[in-house]
Amino acid sequence: MVTACDLPAGSLLERYVRAGAYVDCYVTEFAAPVTLARFVEAFYSTAVFGVERRILQWIVSRPSTLDQARQLGAGEIDAFAAWRVEDRNAEQLLLAEFTGRTRSWLMVAGDGASPTRLYFGSAVVPRTDPRSGRRSMGPVFGALLGFHKMYSRVLLSAARRRLARHHWRPGREKSNESQ
Repeated sequence: MVTACDLPAGSLLERYVRAGAYVDCYVTEFAAPVTLARFVEAFYSTAVFGVERRILQWIVSRPSTLDQARQLGAGEIDAFAAWRVEDRNAEQLLLAEFTGRTRSWLMVAGDGASPTRLYFGSAVVPRTDPRSGRRSMGPVFGALLGFHKMYSRVLLSAARRRLARHHWRPGREKSNESQ
């Protein structure tokens, strides 16, 4: 089950809350320990995200592969599809989308003995009107917010299922199934 929640303390998304951006956060649990590298790889390797990867390739000419998803998780590359790494640590990854308006964030939390909490969140930075100085999210944001919330839950749920299906555990180099 995926639920909306508050950002955990120390989240890399906190800076966007302070800056007045729209920020959301979703969490699910996985019964075994999961590293950030495995979570990132699983998240960006789901069939659901595969559709988004193909759309991004078509619309903005930014292709990405399953191997690049693995490399992103492992910290071997700093750009993936429409995103670049803005910040990362051992438990979190914060990506900035190429226009600079949106952020995607993933986090793992657990002590190794209890279920791992898998987090996914987003930030959308308001635009500033150069003439008035007013900050606004714009009409497209409001129109797409409901879809975004549903899609965020679907993406996180798909990542959890992929982790379970492939029996990914820390230290395993390959899944039990071919990709």
